[in-house]
Amino acid sequence: MKERRILTVGELTRYIKMRLEQDPVLTDVWVRGEISNFKHHTSGHMYFTLKDGTGLIRAVMFASANQRLAFRPQEGLRVIARGSVSVYERDGQYQLYVQHMQPDGIGSLYLAFEQLKKKLEAEGLFDPARKRPIPRFPRTVGVITSPTGAAVRDIITTMQRRYPQAAILLHPVLVQGEQAAPSIAAAIRRMNELGAADVLIVGRGGGSLEELWPFNEEVVARAIAESRIPVISAVGHETDFTIADFVADLRAATPTAAAELAVPHALELRQHTAQLRARLTQAVLGKARQERERLSRLAGHPYLRDPKRQLSEPAQRLDRLLEQLAFRIGSRLRREAERTGELRHRILRFHPRQQLGLAAGKLEQLAARLAQSAGMRHRASAHRLAVAAGRLDALSPLKVMQRGYSLVYDEKKRLIKSIQQVQLGDLVHIRLADGRLGCQVWTMEEEEKTDGGNE
Repeated sequence: MKERRILTVGELTRYIKMRLEQDPVLTDVWVRGEISNFKHHTSGHMYFTLKDGTGLIRAVMFASANQRLAFRPQEGLRVIARGSVSVYERDGQYQLYVQHMQPDGIGSLYLAFEQLKKKLEAEGLFDPARKRPIPRFPRTVGVITSPTGAAVRDIITTMQRRYPQAAILLHPVLVQGEQAAPSIAAAIRRMNELGAADVLIVGRGGGSLEELWPFNEEVVARAIAESRIPVISAVGHETDFTIADFVADLRAATPTAAAELAVPHALELRQHTAQLRARLTQAVLGKARQERERLSRLAGHPYLRDPKRQLSEPAQRLDRLLEQLAFRIGSRLRREAERTGELRHRILRFHPRQQLGLAAGKLEQLAARLAQSAGMRHRASAHRLAVAAGRLDALSPLKVMQRGYSLVYDEKKRLIKSIQQVQLGDLVHIRLADGRLGCQVWTMEEEEKTDGGNE
């Protein structure tokens, strides 16, 4: 008979743990349930139980995972948790090790929140450069919230305690439900139209994501962005974040914190004023002491003990300076007189009358030279003309015709050089030395050329 293996409790627990951790379903499981026995340990870890109408399971969410939560888990809250199932060996109990958790039924709201956040961030509505500073000493603080909630009481109480000088202008609105977002946006615009407040506090007390949702609506975000009055967002608790917080000029963790950010503390101002007064008094007394010491030193100065004596040396220096000035003025006048005489002489040399006389003499010389040059050029030209005329006359056809020669032209005034240019019966014109003849060709006889080609 085969001997049975007997396991210790620890071995059995480790075996069960190993089997659970190898199951693909249990290594990544989603569980819906209600939180109970919630405990947030000082180490940062969260311990709680998830239950429904039929069962329960212990769960743990370590600090490294719960730091990324966008909400604060609390008793009775229905959630959807994602994690893995394993065994806590010491107690021998299986439990859910949660890596991610979100409120049950509002996953679509988280999606809408992230989508609107990305859209407005891309438009620059979250840009720190567009955020306006909160006035340090506001005369009127506008409060936009529910008139019946704890938030408005906390704001009013805190402001009256810290800075009773500031007036509070309450604009009641709905802070929950479908009509809450339009009510809040309209109130912000109305407060801007009135222009009666120096800063606005917009918010409400804590609640679930659904209850805080009006402050995640786009209409509220754009109303805050368009506000000319600086806006402090005060929605929910410190762990609650809304779109209004990102768009507002300043985010407050709670409505009470918003009141503290909106106005200074009168007691602190009085203490600060007292400190400034003490510092001013000390500075004035110190300055007065320094001036008295300085006055004492001046009173003992030789210039103040015997002023006339102190003026004798400057008087002598003034006399010497006057003498030097007179000498320099005389020297300057003499140099200017010499320079003036030289300039007068130069001006006389270039007087128009003298310049005209010189120019007239030069003109006469140039005229004589021009006449002489023109005569010589005329004689030379006349000689060249006579020579050219003699040559031209010797070559003139008229001279040739006087020796018995004549020129024959056809009816078109063209010179006839060959019998080939005329025919019997043509009319020709003959130019003689003393006149012209009009003739008709009756006969034509061509002369024979010699063997050498000469006539």
